[in-house]
Amino acid sequence: MRQRMLGRGLEVSALGYGCMGLTQSYPPYLPRRESIAVIRKAIAMGVSFFDTAEAYGPCSNESLLGEALQPYRKDVVIATKFGFDFANGQNDAHDRPVTLSSRPDHIRNALEGSLKRLRTDYIDLYYQHRVDPDTPIEEVAETMAALIREGKIRHWGLSEASARTVRRAHAVCPLTAVQSEYSMWYREPEKELLPVLEELGIGFVPFSPLGKGMLAGRFSKDSTFSPEDFRSAIPRFSPQNLKHNVAIAELVRELAISRRTSPARIALAWLLAQKAWIVPIPGTKTVERLEENLGAVDISFSRAELDDIRQRLERITIIGARYPKEQEMLTGR
Repeated sequence: MRQRMLGRGLEVSALGYGCMGLTQSYPPYLPRRESIAVIRKAIAMGVSFFDTAEAYGPCSNESLLGEALQPYRKDVVIATKFGFDFANGQNDAHDRPVTLSSRPDHIRNALEGSLKRLRTDYIDLYYQHRVDPDTPIEEVAETMAALIREGKIRHWGLSEASARTVRRAHAVCPLTAVQSEYSMWYREPEKELLPVLEELGIGFVPFSPLGKGMLAGRFSKDSTFSPEDFRSAIPRFSPQNLKHNVAIAELVRELAISRRTSPARIALAWLLAQKAWIVPIPGTKTVERLEENLGAVDISFSRAELDDIRQRLERITIIGARYPKEQEMLTGR
């Protein structure tokens, strides 16, 4: 597996593994032993970067990952996240948290819980999951600096933050990575966020790099989702919008056919080709899909091919928001 550098010191595999779907949002879920087997297969195939969060479950995702990675702790990079208030908070219609807290005492309590569940005494990369408007980002950054000095975390990052917030945070305690959704069907980070990250030397970790399955060719214009599936609440996947939005999947499928590969590999290889400091974190529940995803590192595009893909992408308009309203309000702060 090729390696990439996040920020100025965190080396990881060029593709990471996003663990959320093992316990949240996209049922059905695997039995615990099968999830652990997939995670460990990823390690055997060269993946060293694993992404989880306190909010996934909540807590059950970290516990699963902690068990899976314990024998390999020195060989892997663990990223997890803090920032939701479970004790005093509320959830949305899909039981996802929407109340935030990044007070210093809350961060420290959250970190201790994550350390215990992950069976480790340090976190490699600790993200603020969503920006808390009631706690100045400078105060959060100061807390991160203290935790780095104490050896409890080694790097820190932000998730779904605005470019302005990134600048403010980085000025107090340098950021290693910023995480946000980014893929061939959601390219908003290109407008403001990516230029700032390049200027400041901060890595970028795209989640949902396969468009929640859309770019992997999993859905058609007639696909439906159960109420338990988070996609059932996402406007982009509503029946009336999906009929239009499958155009992006059709483009990726066409590109895959021309290259004699799979749509998932095309979508991931496109992301890897955008910047050398981008590390996507696709998730999967099967070894077959894992092997498919990791094959993306062997696909390259010429400048002319990338320009052509860009032109074709820009001719497609995606309809609908990428989050339900309650979740969308938590982003871009």
